[in-house]
This record gives sequence, structure tokens and C-alpha cells, in this order.
Amino acid sequence: MNVFLWILQAILAAAFGLVGVMKSIRPKEKLRPAMPWVEDFTATQVRLIGVVELLGTVGLILPAVTDIAPTLTPLAATGLAITMLGAAATHARRKESSGVAVNVALLVLSVVIAWGRFGLYAF
Repeated sequence: MNVFLWILQAILAAAFGLVGVMKSIRPKEKLRPAMPWVEDFTATQVRLIGVVELLGTVGLILPAVTDIAPTLTPLAATGLAITMLGAAATHARRKESSGVAVNVALLVLSVVIAWGRFGLYAF
């Protein structure tokens, strides 16, 4: 189970890391074709969402690898799950069902990691 959770953490970190970097460094106008939801947010809010996702990425991996404050890993997963709840609500309001599906999948992965790392498979 520990290996399974590490694999999930790596997948989730890769997904949030890539998208977080895009949202953090690309202008809102260049994100709009692939992410039409950015119309509902200011450029600063989009960058902040990207930074939150990057911090979650770091929190999924770094504390566990370095064994410094490893309890931050399930907290990071919980934070990413909360972020995905907000994202799913945004996509649902905009009637973007494919966006909701992706958010729910990432939400489930985040919850599984939080459950596993808070529970029997904590570091």
C-alpha cells in the first residue's frame, strides 16, 4: 500500500506541478484557449491558484522524502482536495462537464492520499 500511495503522490504531483507552472507563469490571455474558466478570474487570482497548486505539489513530495515534518504530506493532499472542490464548483457553474470530471478524479486521488497518509500508512 505504501508503494501505491507513493505512485499516486507522484502522479498527483506531476499533474498539479505542470498545470501550476502554466497558471503561474503564462499570461491569462494565453491560458484562455485551453482553460476558458480563466475569464471568471483576474490574472492575479489565476496566478495565485497556480502557486497554491505548486505549493501542494511540493507538500506532497518534499516532506515525505526529507523526513522533515512528514505530516505536511497528508495536509497538502487535503489542501489539494479542497482546491479541487472549488474547481469542480467553478466548472459546474460554467456547465463544463469534462472539467468537473477531471476535478473529481484529482479530488479522489487527493482524498486517497490524505486518507492513507493520515491513517495506517503515515510516515
